[in-house]
Amino acid sequence: MTAQNEEKPDAGKTISEKTREAAEAASETAKEHAQDLSRTVVSEAKDYAGQAKDAAAGEVKNVASALRTAASELRSGSPQERTFGQIADTLAETSDALRDKDLGEMVGAINDFARRNPMLFLGSAALIGLAATRFAKASGGSSYPHAETYGLQSRQSAHPTATTPSGLPTGSASAPSNTTTPKGGAV
Repeated sequence: MTAQNEEKPDAGKTISEKTREAAEAASETAKEHAQDLSRTVVSEAKDYAGQAKDAAAGEVKNVASALRTAASELRSGSPQERTFGQIADTLAETSDALRDKDLGEMVGAINDFARRNPMLFLGSAALIGLAATRFAKASGGSSYPHAETYGLQSRQSAHPTATTPSGLPTGSASAPSNTTTPKGGAV
């Protein structure tokens, strides 16, 4: 009998012990998979945030370039030219800082600024929101960019004015109400 016990090391264990060990092994496996998944998600989120940060830095750099171009077209030494140049320089520096800093550092810096200057932070956020809204409205154009191509109406003319058979708008002083034009054209 002792030879049989040596061949099977689990022979002396009870079912509850075996179940507990299996549950612990499954728990460890689940923890490892969860940690791997967590690492993958964090890595992908950092990659996405980095790409968004680089894209934002590129857009700020483009705005700075456009302001430099506008400044160069203004009269040399004029207040507008100097102002545009200063704004362009500031935006270029901001773009470089945005590209060079870690996302965590930027969030920390924004939090510190917001704690030190809450009213200035809220005012700036409101101005940025207003500017973004106006920019979006200005660049939006028609809500249906190819509406005319397909014979559709844009939102501005979604409710066309009703007209009479003569082509005059309904309700105008020169259009007779509730009359139809005979086939000969005489009224």
